[in-house]
Amino acid sequence: MRRSPWATLAVLALAQFIVVLDVTIVNVALPHIQADLNFSAESLQWVISAYTLLFGGFLLLGGRMADLLGPRRVFVAGLLLFGVTSLVAGLAESPGFLIGARAVQGLGGALLSPAALAILTVTFAHGRDRNIAMGVWGGLAGLGGTLGVVAGGLLVDSLSWQWVFFVNVPIVLALVAVIPVFVRDLRHNADGPRRFDTAGAVLGTAGLLAVVYGVVRAEPKGWGSAEVVGFLAGGVALLIAFVAVEARSKAPLVPLRLFRSRALSVSSVSLALNGAGFLSMFFLTAIYLQQVRGDSALDAGLHFLPMGGAAILGAVLASNLVQRVGTRTVQLGGSVVSVAGLLLLSQADATGGYATELLPGLILFGLGIIGVGVPAQIAAVSEVQHHEAGAASGAVTTMYQVGGALGLAIVTTLSITRTTDALAHGDAQQQALVEGFQRGLLIAGLFAIANVLITLTTPQIQPTSEQLTEAAAAA
Repeated sequence: MRRSPWATLAVLALAQFIVVLDVTIVNVALPHIQADLNFSAESLQWVISAYTLLFGGFLLLGGRMADLLGPRRVFVAGLLLFGVTSLVAGLAESPGFLIGARAVQGLGGALLSPAALAILTVTFAHGRDRNIAMGVWGGLAGLGGTLGVVAGGLLVDSLSWQWVFFVNVPIVLALVAVIPVFVRDLRHNADGPRRFDTAGAVLGTAGLLAVVYGVVRAEPKGWGSAEVVGFLAGGVALLIAFVAVEARSKAPLVPLRLFRSRALSVSSVSLALNGAGFLSMFFLTAIYLQQVRGDSALDAGLHFLPMGGAAILGAVLASNLVQRVGTRTVQLGGSVVSVAGLLLLSQADATGGYATELLPGLILFGLGIIGVGVPAQIAAVSEVQHHEAGAASGAVTTMYQVGGALGLAIVTTLSITRTTDALAHGDAQQQALVEGFQRGLLIAGLFAIANVLITLTTPQIQPTSEQLTEAAAAA
């Protein structure tokens, strides 16, 4: 049966849309989740971090599984797992239950996303059609992030927070029903040993989870407590073991030789810092808008829309500018604009107007975050062999996700500490929350400042048109 490649693209893009949507749609529901399930302030960030850590930690393994088992089979498995855990998350009645469901949901996304991209690249021949398909893929993924906050607000205000998870279920069922009709069953003959680096995936993800948990527990227990030191030390030991396993594996998740490329190494760090700033800003601002300024969930979502529009504009500008002035110049500009946006946001208080205190910072941050992402993605693959470009792209995508989760843990911990101290000194609840928000945004600003310094060491790359298309889709 002949299948239209554009119908295939529609199925793949919709699946990727809900995976990206789930990163942002949950943010505006966080205050309602916290109140309904009695989350503590320090544990609430795990609703986000559990998803992003498992998604990032198993993304490379998901790509390897797609190569060995066939991308459609892994795509369907990931989609079903994502749908089932969405239902379970909506039915959760305790913090631990919800966090566990979110973690497995992230694992479903880690299977689904690389398999979908593998199908797309095989379905469309190299050239104009593939470039158009990648542009649509990237555009819809970006749209998912932008619309997620509005959709989340609508669902929370009109139904309940559970529906930010339930909404995935009918979409997943519809996609599973049409996949046999519109998506070919492709078989890959992967080069090299036919084995999975499961040990690498488990060690890497467990190490990151331990480090993040140690950071989170620092607020109630103190940085010098045995529990915090134990988890941080254990996490570092697991990550060292991960590097050792990758160095000896015949089929590693991350070929360590790739990081001999200065462009890839620097881009990985830059994208990790970018993820840290983005997730931290989104998390803190969503709570600030509702708990300090009194926004409804829908109003909070609508207040994020200008940032999404700025990000789309930033992707267009960055893609055009890198052809003229090179990747380092654009990335440096994006980093500086991100710093400006975060510093402006950190000045917001409980009484100022949205248009004067929040809107300028949101727009600048939206422009800056993509101004870093597009050139960093291009630079990451500029010095690697063509047959290893997929592994390099997977590595930097993973760094973005896990950097975001670790950065969120650091920012949230320091923000809560500031709020707790303010309450202890007699400040009103609202003022204490404002001080915590401001401290958190300043720490996120430090991540962006570090990105400025990191960018100064990256090589200047003049990209090809193909690299531009792939980078815009990835960003």
